[in-house]
Amino acid sequence: MVPPANPDPRRRRRGLGYERHIALLALLTGAPGAVVALSLLWLGDYEPRVRWTLTLFVVVCWWALVAVLRDRVIRPIQTLSNLLSALLEGDYSLRPTSARSDDDALGLAFREVNALGQTLREQRLGALEATALLRKVMDEIDVAVFTFDHERRLRLLNRAGERLLARPSERLLGLTADDLGLSDALDGGEGPRTFEATFPGQTGRWEARTGEFRQGGLPHRLLVLTDLSRALREEERQAWQRLVRVLGHEINNSLAPIKSIAASLQSLLGREPAPADLHEDLRSGLHVIASRTESLSRFMTAYARLARLPPPTPGPVDVGAWVREVVALETRLEVAVVDGPPLVIRADGDQLDQLLINLVRNAADAAAETGGGVSVGWRLGGPGLLEVFVEDEGPGLPETANLFVPFFTTKPGGTGVGLVLSRQIAEAHGGSLALVDREDRRGCRAVLRLPVHGPNGG
Repeated sequence: MVPPANPDPRRRRRGLGYERHIALLALLTGAPGAVVALSLLWLGDYEPRVRWTLTLFVVVCWWALVAVLRDRVIRPIQTLSNLLSALLEGDYSLRPTSARSDDDALGLAFREVNALGQTLREQRLGALEATALLRKVMDEIDVAVFTFDHERRLRLLNRAGERLLARPSERLLGLTADDLGLSDALDGGEGPRTFEATFPGQTGRWEARTGEFRQGGLPHRLLVLTDLSRALREEERQAWQRLVRVLGHEINNSLAPIKSIAASLQSLLGREPAPADLHEDLRSGLHVIASRTESLSRFMTAYARLARLPPPTPGPVDVGAWVREVVALETRLEVAVVDGPPLVIRADGDQLDQLLINLVRNAADAAAETGGGVSVGWRLGGPGLLEVFVEDEGPGLPETANLFVPFFTTKPGGTGVGLVLSRQIAEAHGGSLALVDREDRRGCRAVLRLPVHGPNGG
């Protein structure tokens, strides 16, 4: 025997509704009184006309009471339903007009609905303002932003994206990443990456960043393209301007006196009769010309050395031996060595020698102005990090903003490339170089930070 199929819940017989329940309860509530009244009426000694008139009156009053009670119960619930429906549709302007006291249950319900509507209205207003601000920012930023849905179709882009693809958003939305030529950038992974690409609106070098988010329960992809060519060209232009300005200043400082002295010597040679001290003037003038020429040659040699710094050739470097060997080269004053832990790092020893020699020499020059001392030491500055410090008791830093500007110097006859070269060496080793004024006393403190490698690297 085949068991009966489970009945479809949607086909189950519906019971009485809420409104019918209320009407039935009101009807049953008035039924005892109506039955008693009618019983007394029909069992008493009344004329038929009176009986029917009073019977009609009782029944009408009974049904009127039922209707009023049903309306008083159902109407507020309908009002609450309309309010909630309006909130669901995003209409926060509706409010219940009947004023009720705080101790009334229905009044409390209306008050809470009003509070909910006010809260939702404020949240919606805040969301609209935040969305407007986000769209404004996206339109103003100079990076192209694209949003793709789970089908890889474009759903959102900003003005920079429109300029990049050379078409308005109305003609781009709904197209796939393959149609737009953005599939390679979209599928390149999460991290930032650079690539060369040609788009309808621009050609250059780009940095791509991607991410994932969910909207409406569906996954979406975010693609941000940044034009690196413009920034690189601007940096290159500024670098050339600084270089030309510094080179022009240095060359003019040497050529101006050479030109002046050469003109003076030419004037002396044209005099008749020749001055008695002509040979002495010629010797002095030529000496100045040779001195300025030699200074200009040193400057150009220093610049060539800065521009042609080779990549480091790593090898084992004993930190203690390295520091003591460099300190021993400074003979103008005794440099104190503050010993640190025994360490061996992998680095280019020749380049580190040049770096530390520059720092110790600068410290000795500064200490010579005040008669102070110089100390050099090392320590572990953190996990896998070596700190080498050079401290002097000189006058302190003159101008921190230009310390690492190429060819900037405050020393007579200086080239202004020592600190720049030292920082290049530190950064080529994955480290850093910083100069600060000392806090404990007058003077300067140079801190070189290098990564520690090797079995003895702490």
